[in-house]
Amino acid sequence: MKKFFFFYLCSVFYLTSFAQSLQPIEQKLIKKIDEHYPAMIELLKNSVNINSGTFNIAGVKAVGQLYAKELEKLGFAIEWINMPDSIKRAGHLVATRKGNKGKKLLLLGHLDTVFEPDMPSNPFTVLNDSTITGQGINDMKGGDVMIIAAMKAMHELNLLNNATITIYMTGDEENAGEPRSITRGDFIERAKQHDVVLAFEGAAGFNTIATARRGASSWELIVEGKQGHSSGVFGSAGYGAIYEAARIVNSFRETLSKEQYLTFNPGIFIGGSEVSANFEQQRGEASGKTNIISPKTFVNGDLRFLTENQKINARNAMRKIVSASLPVTKATISFQDGIPSMAPTKGNEALANMLSKTSEDMGLGKVVPGNPGSRGAGDISYVAAYADCLDGLGASGKGSHAPGETLNSKQFPTLMKRATVFIYRLTQ
Repeated sequence: MKKFFFFYLCSVFYLTSFAQSLQPIEQKLIKKIDEHYPAMIELLKNSVNINSGTFNIAGVKAVGQLYAKELEKLGFAIEWINMPDSIKRAGHLVATRKGNKGKKLLLLGHLDTVFEPDMPSNPFTVLNDSTITGQGINDMKGGDVMIIAAMKAMHELNLLNNATITIYMTGDEENAGEPRSITRGDFIERAKQHDVVLAFEGAAGFNTIATARRGASSWELIVEGKQGHSSGVFGSAGYGAIYEAARIVNSFRETLSKEQYLTFNPGIFIGGSEVSANFEQQRGEASGKTNIISPKTFVNGDLRFLTENQKINARNAMRKIVSASLPVTKATISFQDGIPSMAPTKGNEALANMLSKTSEDMGLGKVVPGNPGSRGAGDISYVAAYADCLDGLGASGKGSHAPGETLNSKQFPTLMKRATVFIYRLTQ
């Protein structure tokens, strides 16, 4: 730990040397982050060491209670949004302060991780002078702690008194419960009352930010053919369901695979003479013989897109391909909406420019929008149509969703300070 705090002190010196570019109150905010940093690391450690896999309802609530206790000390009104028992999710933590100055901000985090209690544990561990490991430390308990650290610094300088800030930490970001109208309904309605949504998912890079994220949906393809002896294939018996399904999926690739930001992946492909599939559980069974033409094939896949128009156009192209059936076959395709996209907008770009100016004033260099194709879908996408949005403001690190997930402890305090100054500027 001694080496860890030595490098932390180096970052304090580095930012102090650029303090002349900041307002006096912003310099004080940075000093407050320095002052509270050891306590924030302890908070991070305590939260990481609570297993909060999405289906571990007690664990998710325990992390929520830990953060709620900290936010309540800062004058936030605390609510817990419960979910019906049938949804089998813990619910969400909401903390609010209402004022009459600056932008109305919604700061977004999540309490759950992908690591369930039956998976190997990975407690908070300092590996070296730049790396800490722990389950969910990067995705996204590091980002959650950054939010709390920013609020604590602003509170102690009386900078929250006139601000309108809602902190919303969902309990099932990694596997959202159904129906989404319930699990995301309250979140969407609250977001509509704000000007800006800032999400503290892990940073893709120190000098990049997400002004857009792709949406995710799914598709189901059912193909039928005429069962018969394999000697008649390509003739009067037709092509069978497997050939037709292969034609369709390959035509998707040939027609659409070069379009930027658009991807579609067949995850399950099942054909044979006896076939059953459960797309909801993403599993199925099949049996067949080499001398029998397959009468049925099921394919289930995802579709990722940057804008709603891109999604609609892709679906129309896929329907056209499906309709051009091979002889003695027929196919149908259906689509299911999932997470909407966070499309790039002028408002998002303006926020990114403001963050970049903040970063340059702190001597940290420019911040530029990252590649939307490099990020999956996230909670912020549900509300991107209602407010200006930025994502990727959280901790940096590696290995999200994998054993040994890490946080970059050299960058962590600096990212925390930059986010705090940025939030303060938005509230003015």
